[in-house]
Amino acid sequence: MSTGFFGDIKSVTFEGSESTNPLAYRFYDPDEVVMGKRLEDHLRFAVAYWHSFAWPGGDPFGGQTFDRPWFGDTMELARLKADVAFEMFSLLGTPYFCFHDADVRPEGETLKESIARLDEIADYFGGKMETTGTKLLWGTANLFSHRRYMAGAATNPDPDVFAYAAATVKSCVDVTKRLGGENYVLWGGREGYETLLNTDMKREREQAGRFLSMVVDYAKKIGFDGTILIEPKPQEPTKHQYDYDVATVYGFLKDFGLEGEVKVNIEQGHAILAGHSFEHELALANALGIFGSIDMNRNDYQSGWDTDQFPNNVPEMALAYYQILLGGGFKTGGTNFDAKLRRQSLDPEDLLAAHVGGIDCCARGLKAAAKMIEEKALIEPLEKRYAGWEDSEAKAMLAGERTLDQISERVLSKGTEPQPRSGRQEWLENVVNRYV
Repeated sequence: MSTGFFGDIKSVTFEGSESTNPLAYRFYDPDEVVMGKRLEDHLRFAVAYWHSFAWPGGDPFGGQTFDRPWFGDTMELARLKADVAFEMFSLLGTPYFCFHDADVRPEGETLKESIARLDEIADYFGGKMETTGTKLLWGTANLFSHRRYMAGAATNPDPDVFAYAAATVKSCVDVTKRLGGENYVLWGGREGYETLLNTDMKREREQAGRFLSMVVDYAKKIGFDGTILIEPKPQEPTKHQYDYDVATVYGFLKDFGLEGEVKVNIEQGHAILAGHSFEHELALANALGIFGSIDMNRNDYQSGWDTDQFPNNVPEMALAYYQILLGGGFKTGGTNFDAKLRRQSLDPEDLLAAHVGGIDCCARGLKAAAKMIEEKALIEPLEKRYAGWEDSEAKAMLAGERTLDQISERVLSKGTEPQPRSGRQEWLENVVNRYV
């Protein structure tokens, strides 16, 4: 049933690369088979509830610019918001959505009331999901917006805030399981510090480790068989955050024996803020065995903060999906558009067009990545570069079958110097450009 918000706009369909329709897919045909799998099953697109339906258009320098008919603090308006959200999921044909608790229900006077409201809207979601076929990629709790979390949630110096956050997460895990969510994300928006003058880092890391361990244990207890994810997030809004990047998260997981229990949800914009490329974070997560899912967006490279724009750079997407496909693709994860309109993009059509463009960009990137893999465009040069390590003596060094003395003696007796070989970076960059 139409809410009227999108007017007479029809469902977005695939029309091919020659189409000039701004509300049609030019490159994303969900049924196109790539590397033996449908594009929809490769990409597993999800719409973020918070940016698309809860965000009012503010930024660090200005307030609300959007005027949506569902803005307000009543359950009636929360249901209207859900009506519009699921209408948009259907128009776009996206198979999944994601949400925080605070996105979908108004805050109650007490935690008990907030949980009751979340349960009520979850029941409403259940009906919508059954009608539209839209599934839940992941749920999460907002443990950063309310003033109670100004000094963190799991890492807060006040044990009452820690307990409040734990009870909130329990309710969100319950709802995620009830709705068939395939993952649960812990997003540490304020798990860090602004000054070491009032921070006990050792204590706070231990609190965060205990908190995460309890979440993992509870998920097992209730039979939640989805993946628990942490989203790396660097220095925004705090000076330092304990989940800064993939490497930092892995060290944290190892410290608390959770490296086999928790994976990462990697955001493109956060990777850039951490001083990395998106493909670096994806490749490292694969190497460490903790890759789970992605939040897709981009930052404005002239701004020093997380602008959360929709992706439009096909070469960047191709290199990202190259790493994802090399790692075997998504399992329970997917491509969530953690992206928001610009403050001046006021119209309902803008919300649809932004997702259409992002979906097409990702589809082009994945198809380019798949072709590079199928043709071994980068695989063969990489294998050639490391071919020396296939030699039996080289393998013996790494297998612990040679001591430092023995290796030294071998080099000295050989009497020849190793000769540098070109890394061929520019040649490889040209190879990539042929595909994008």
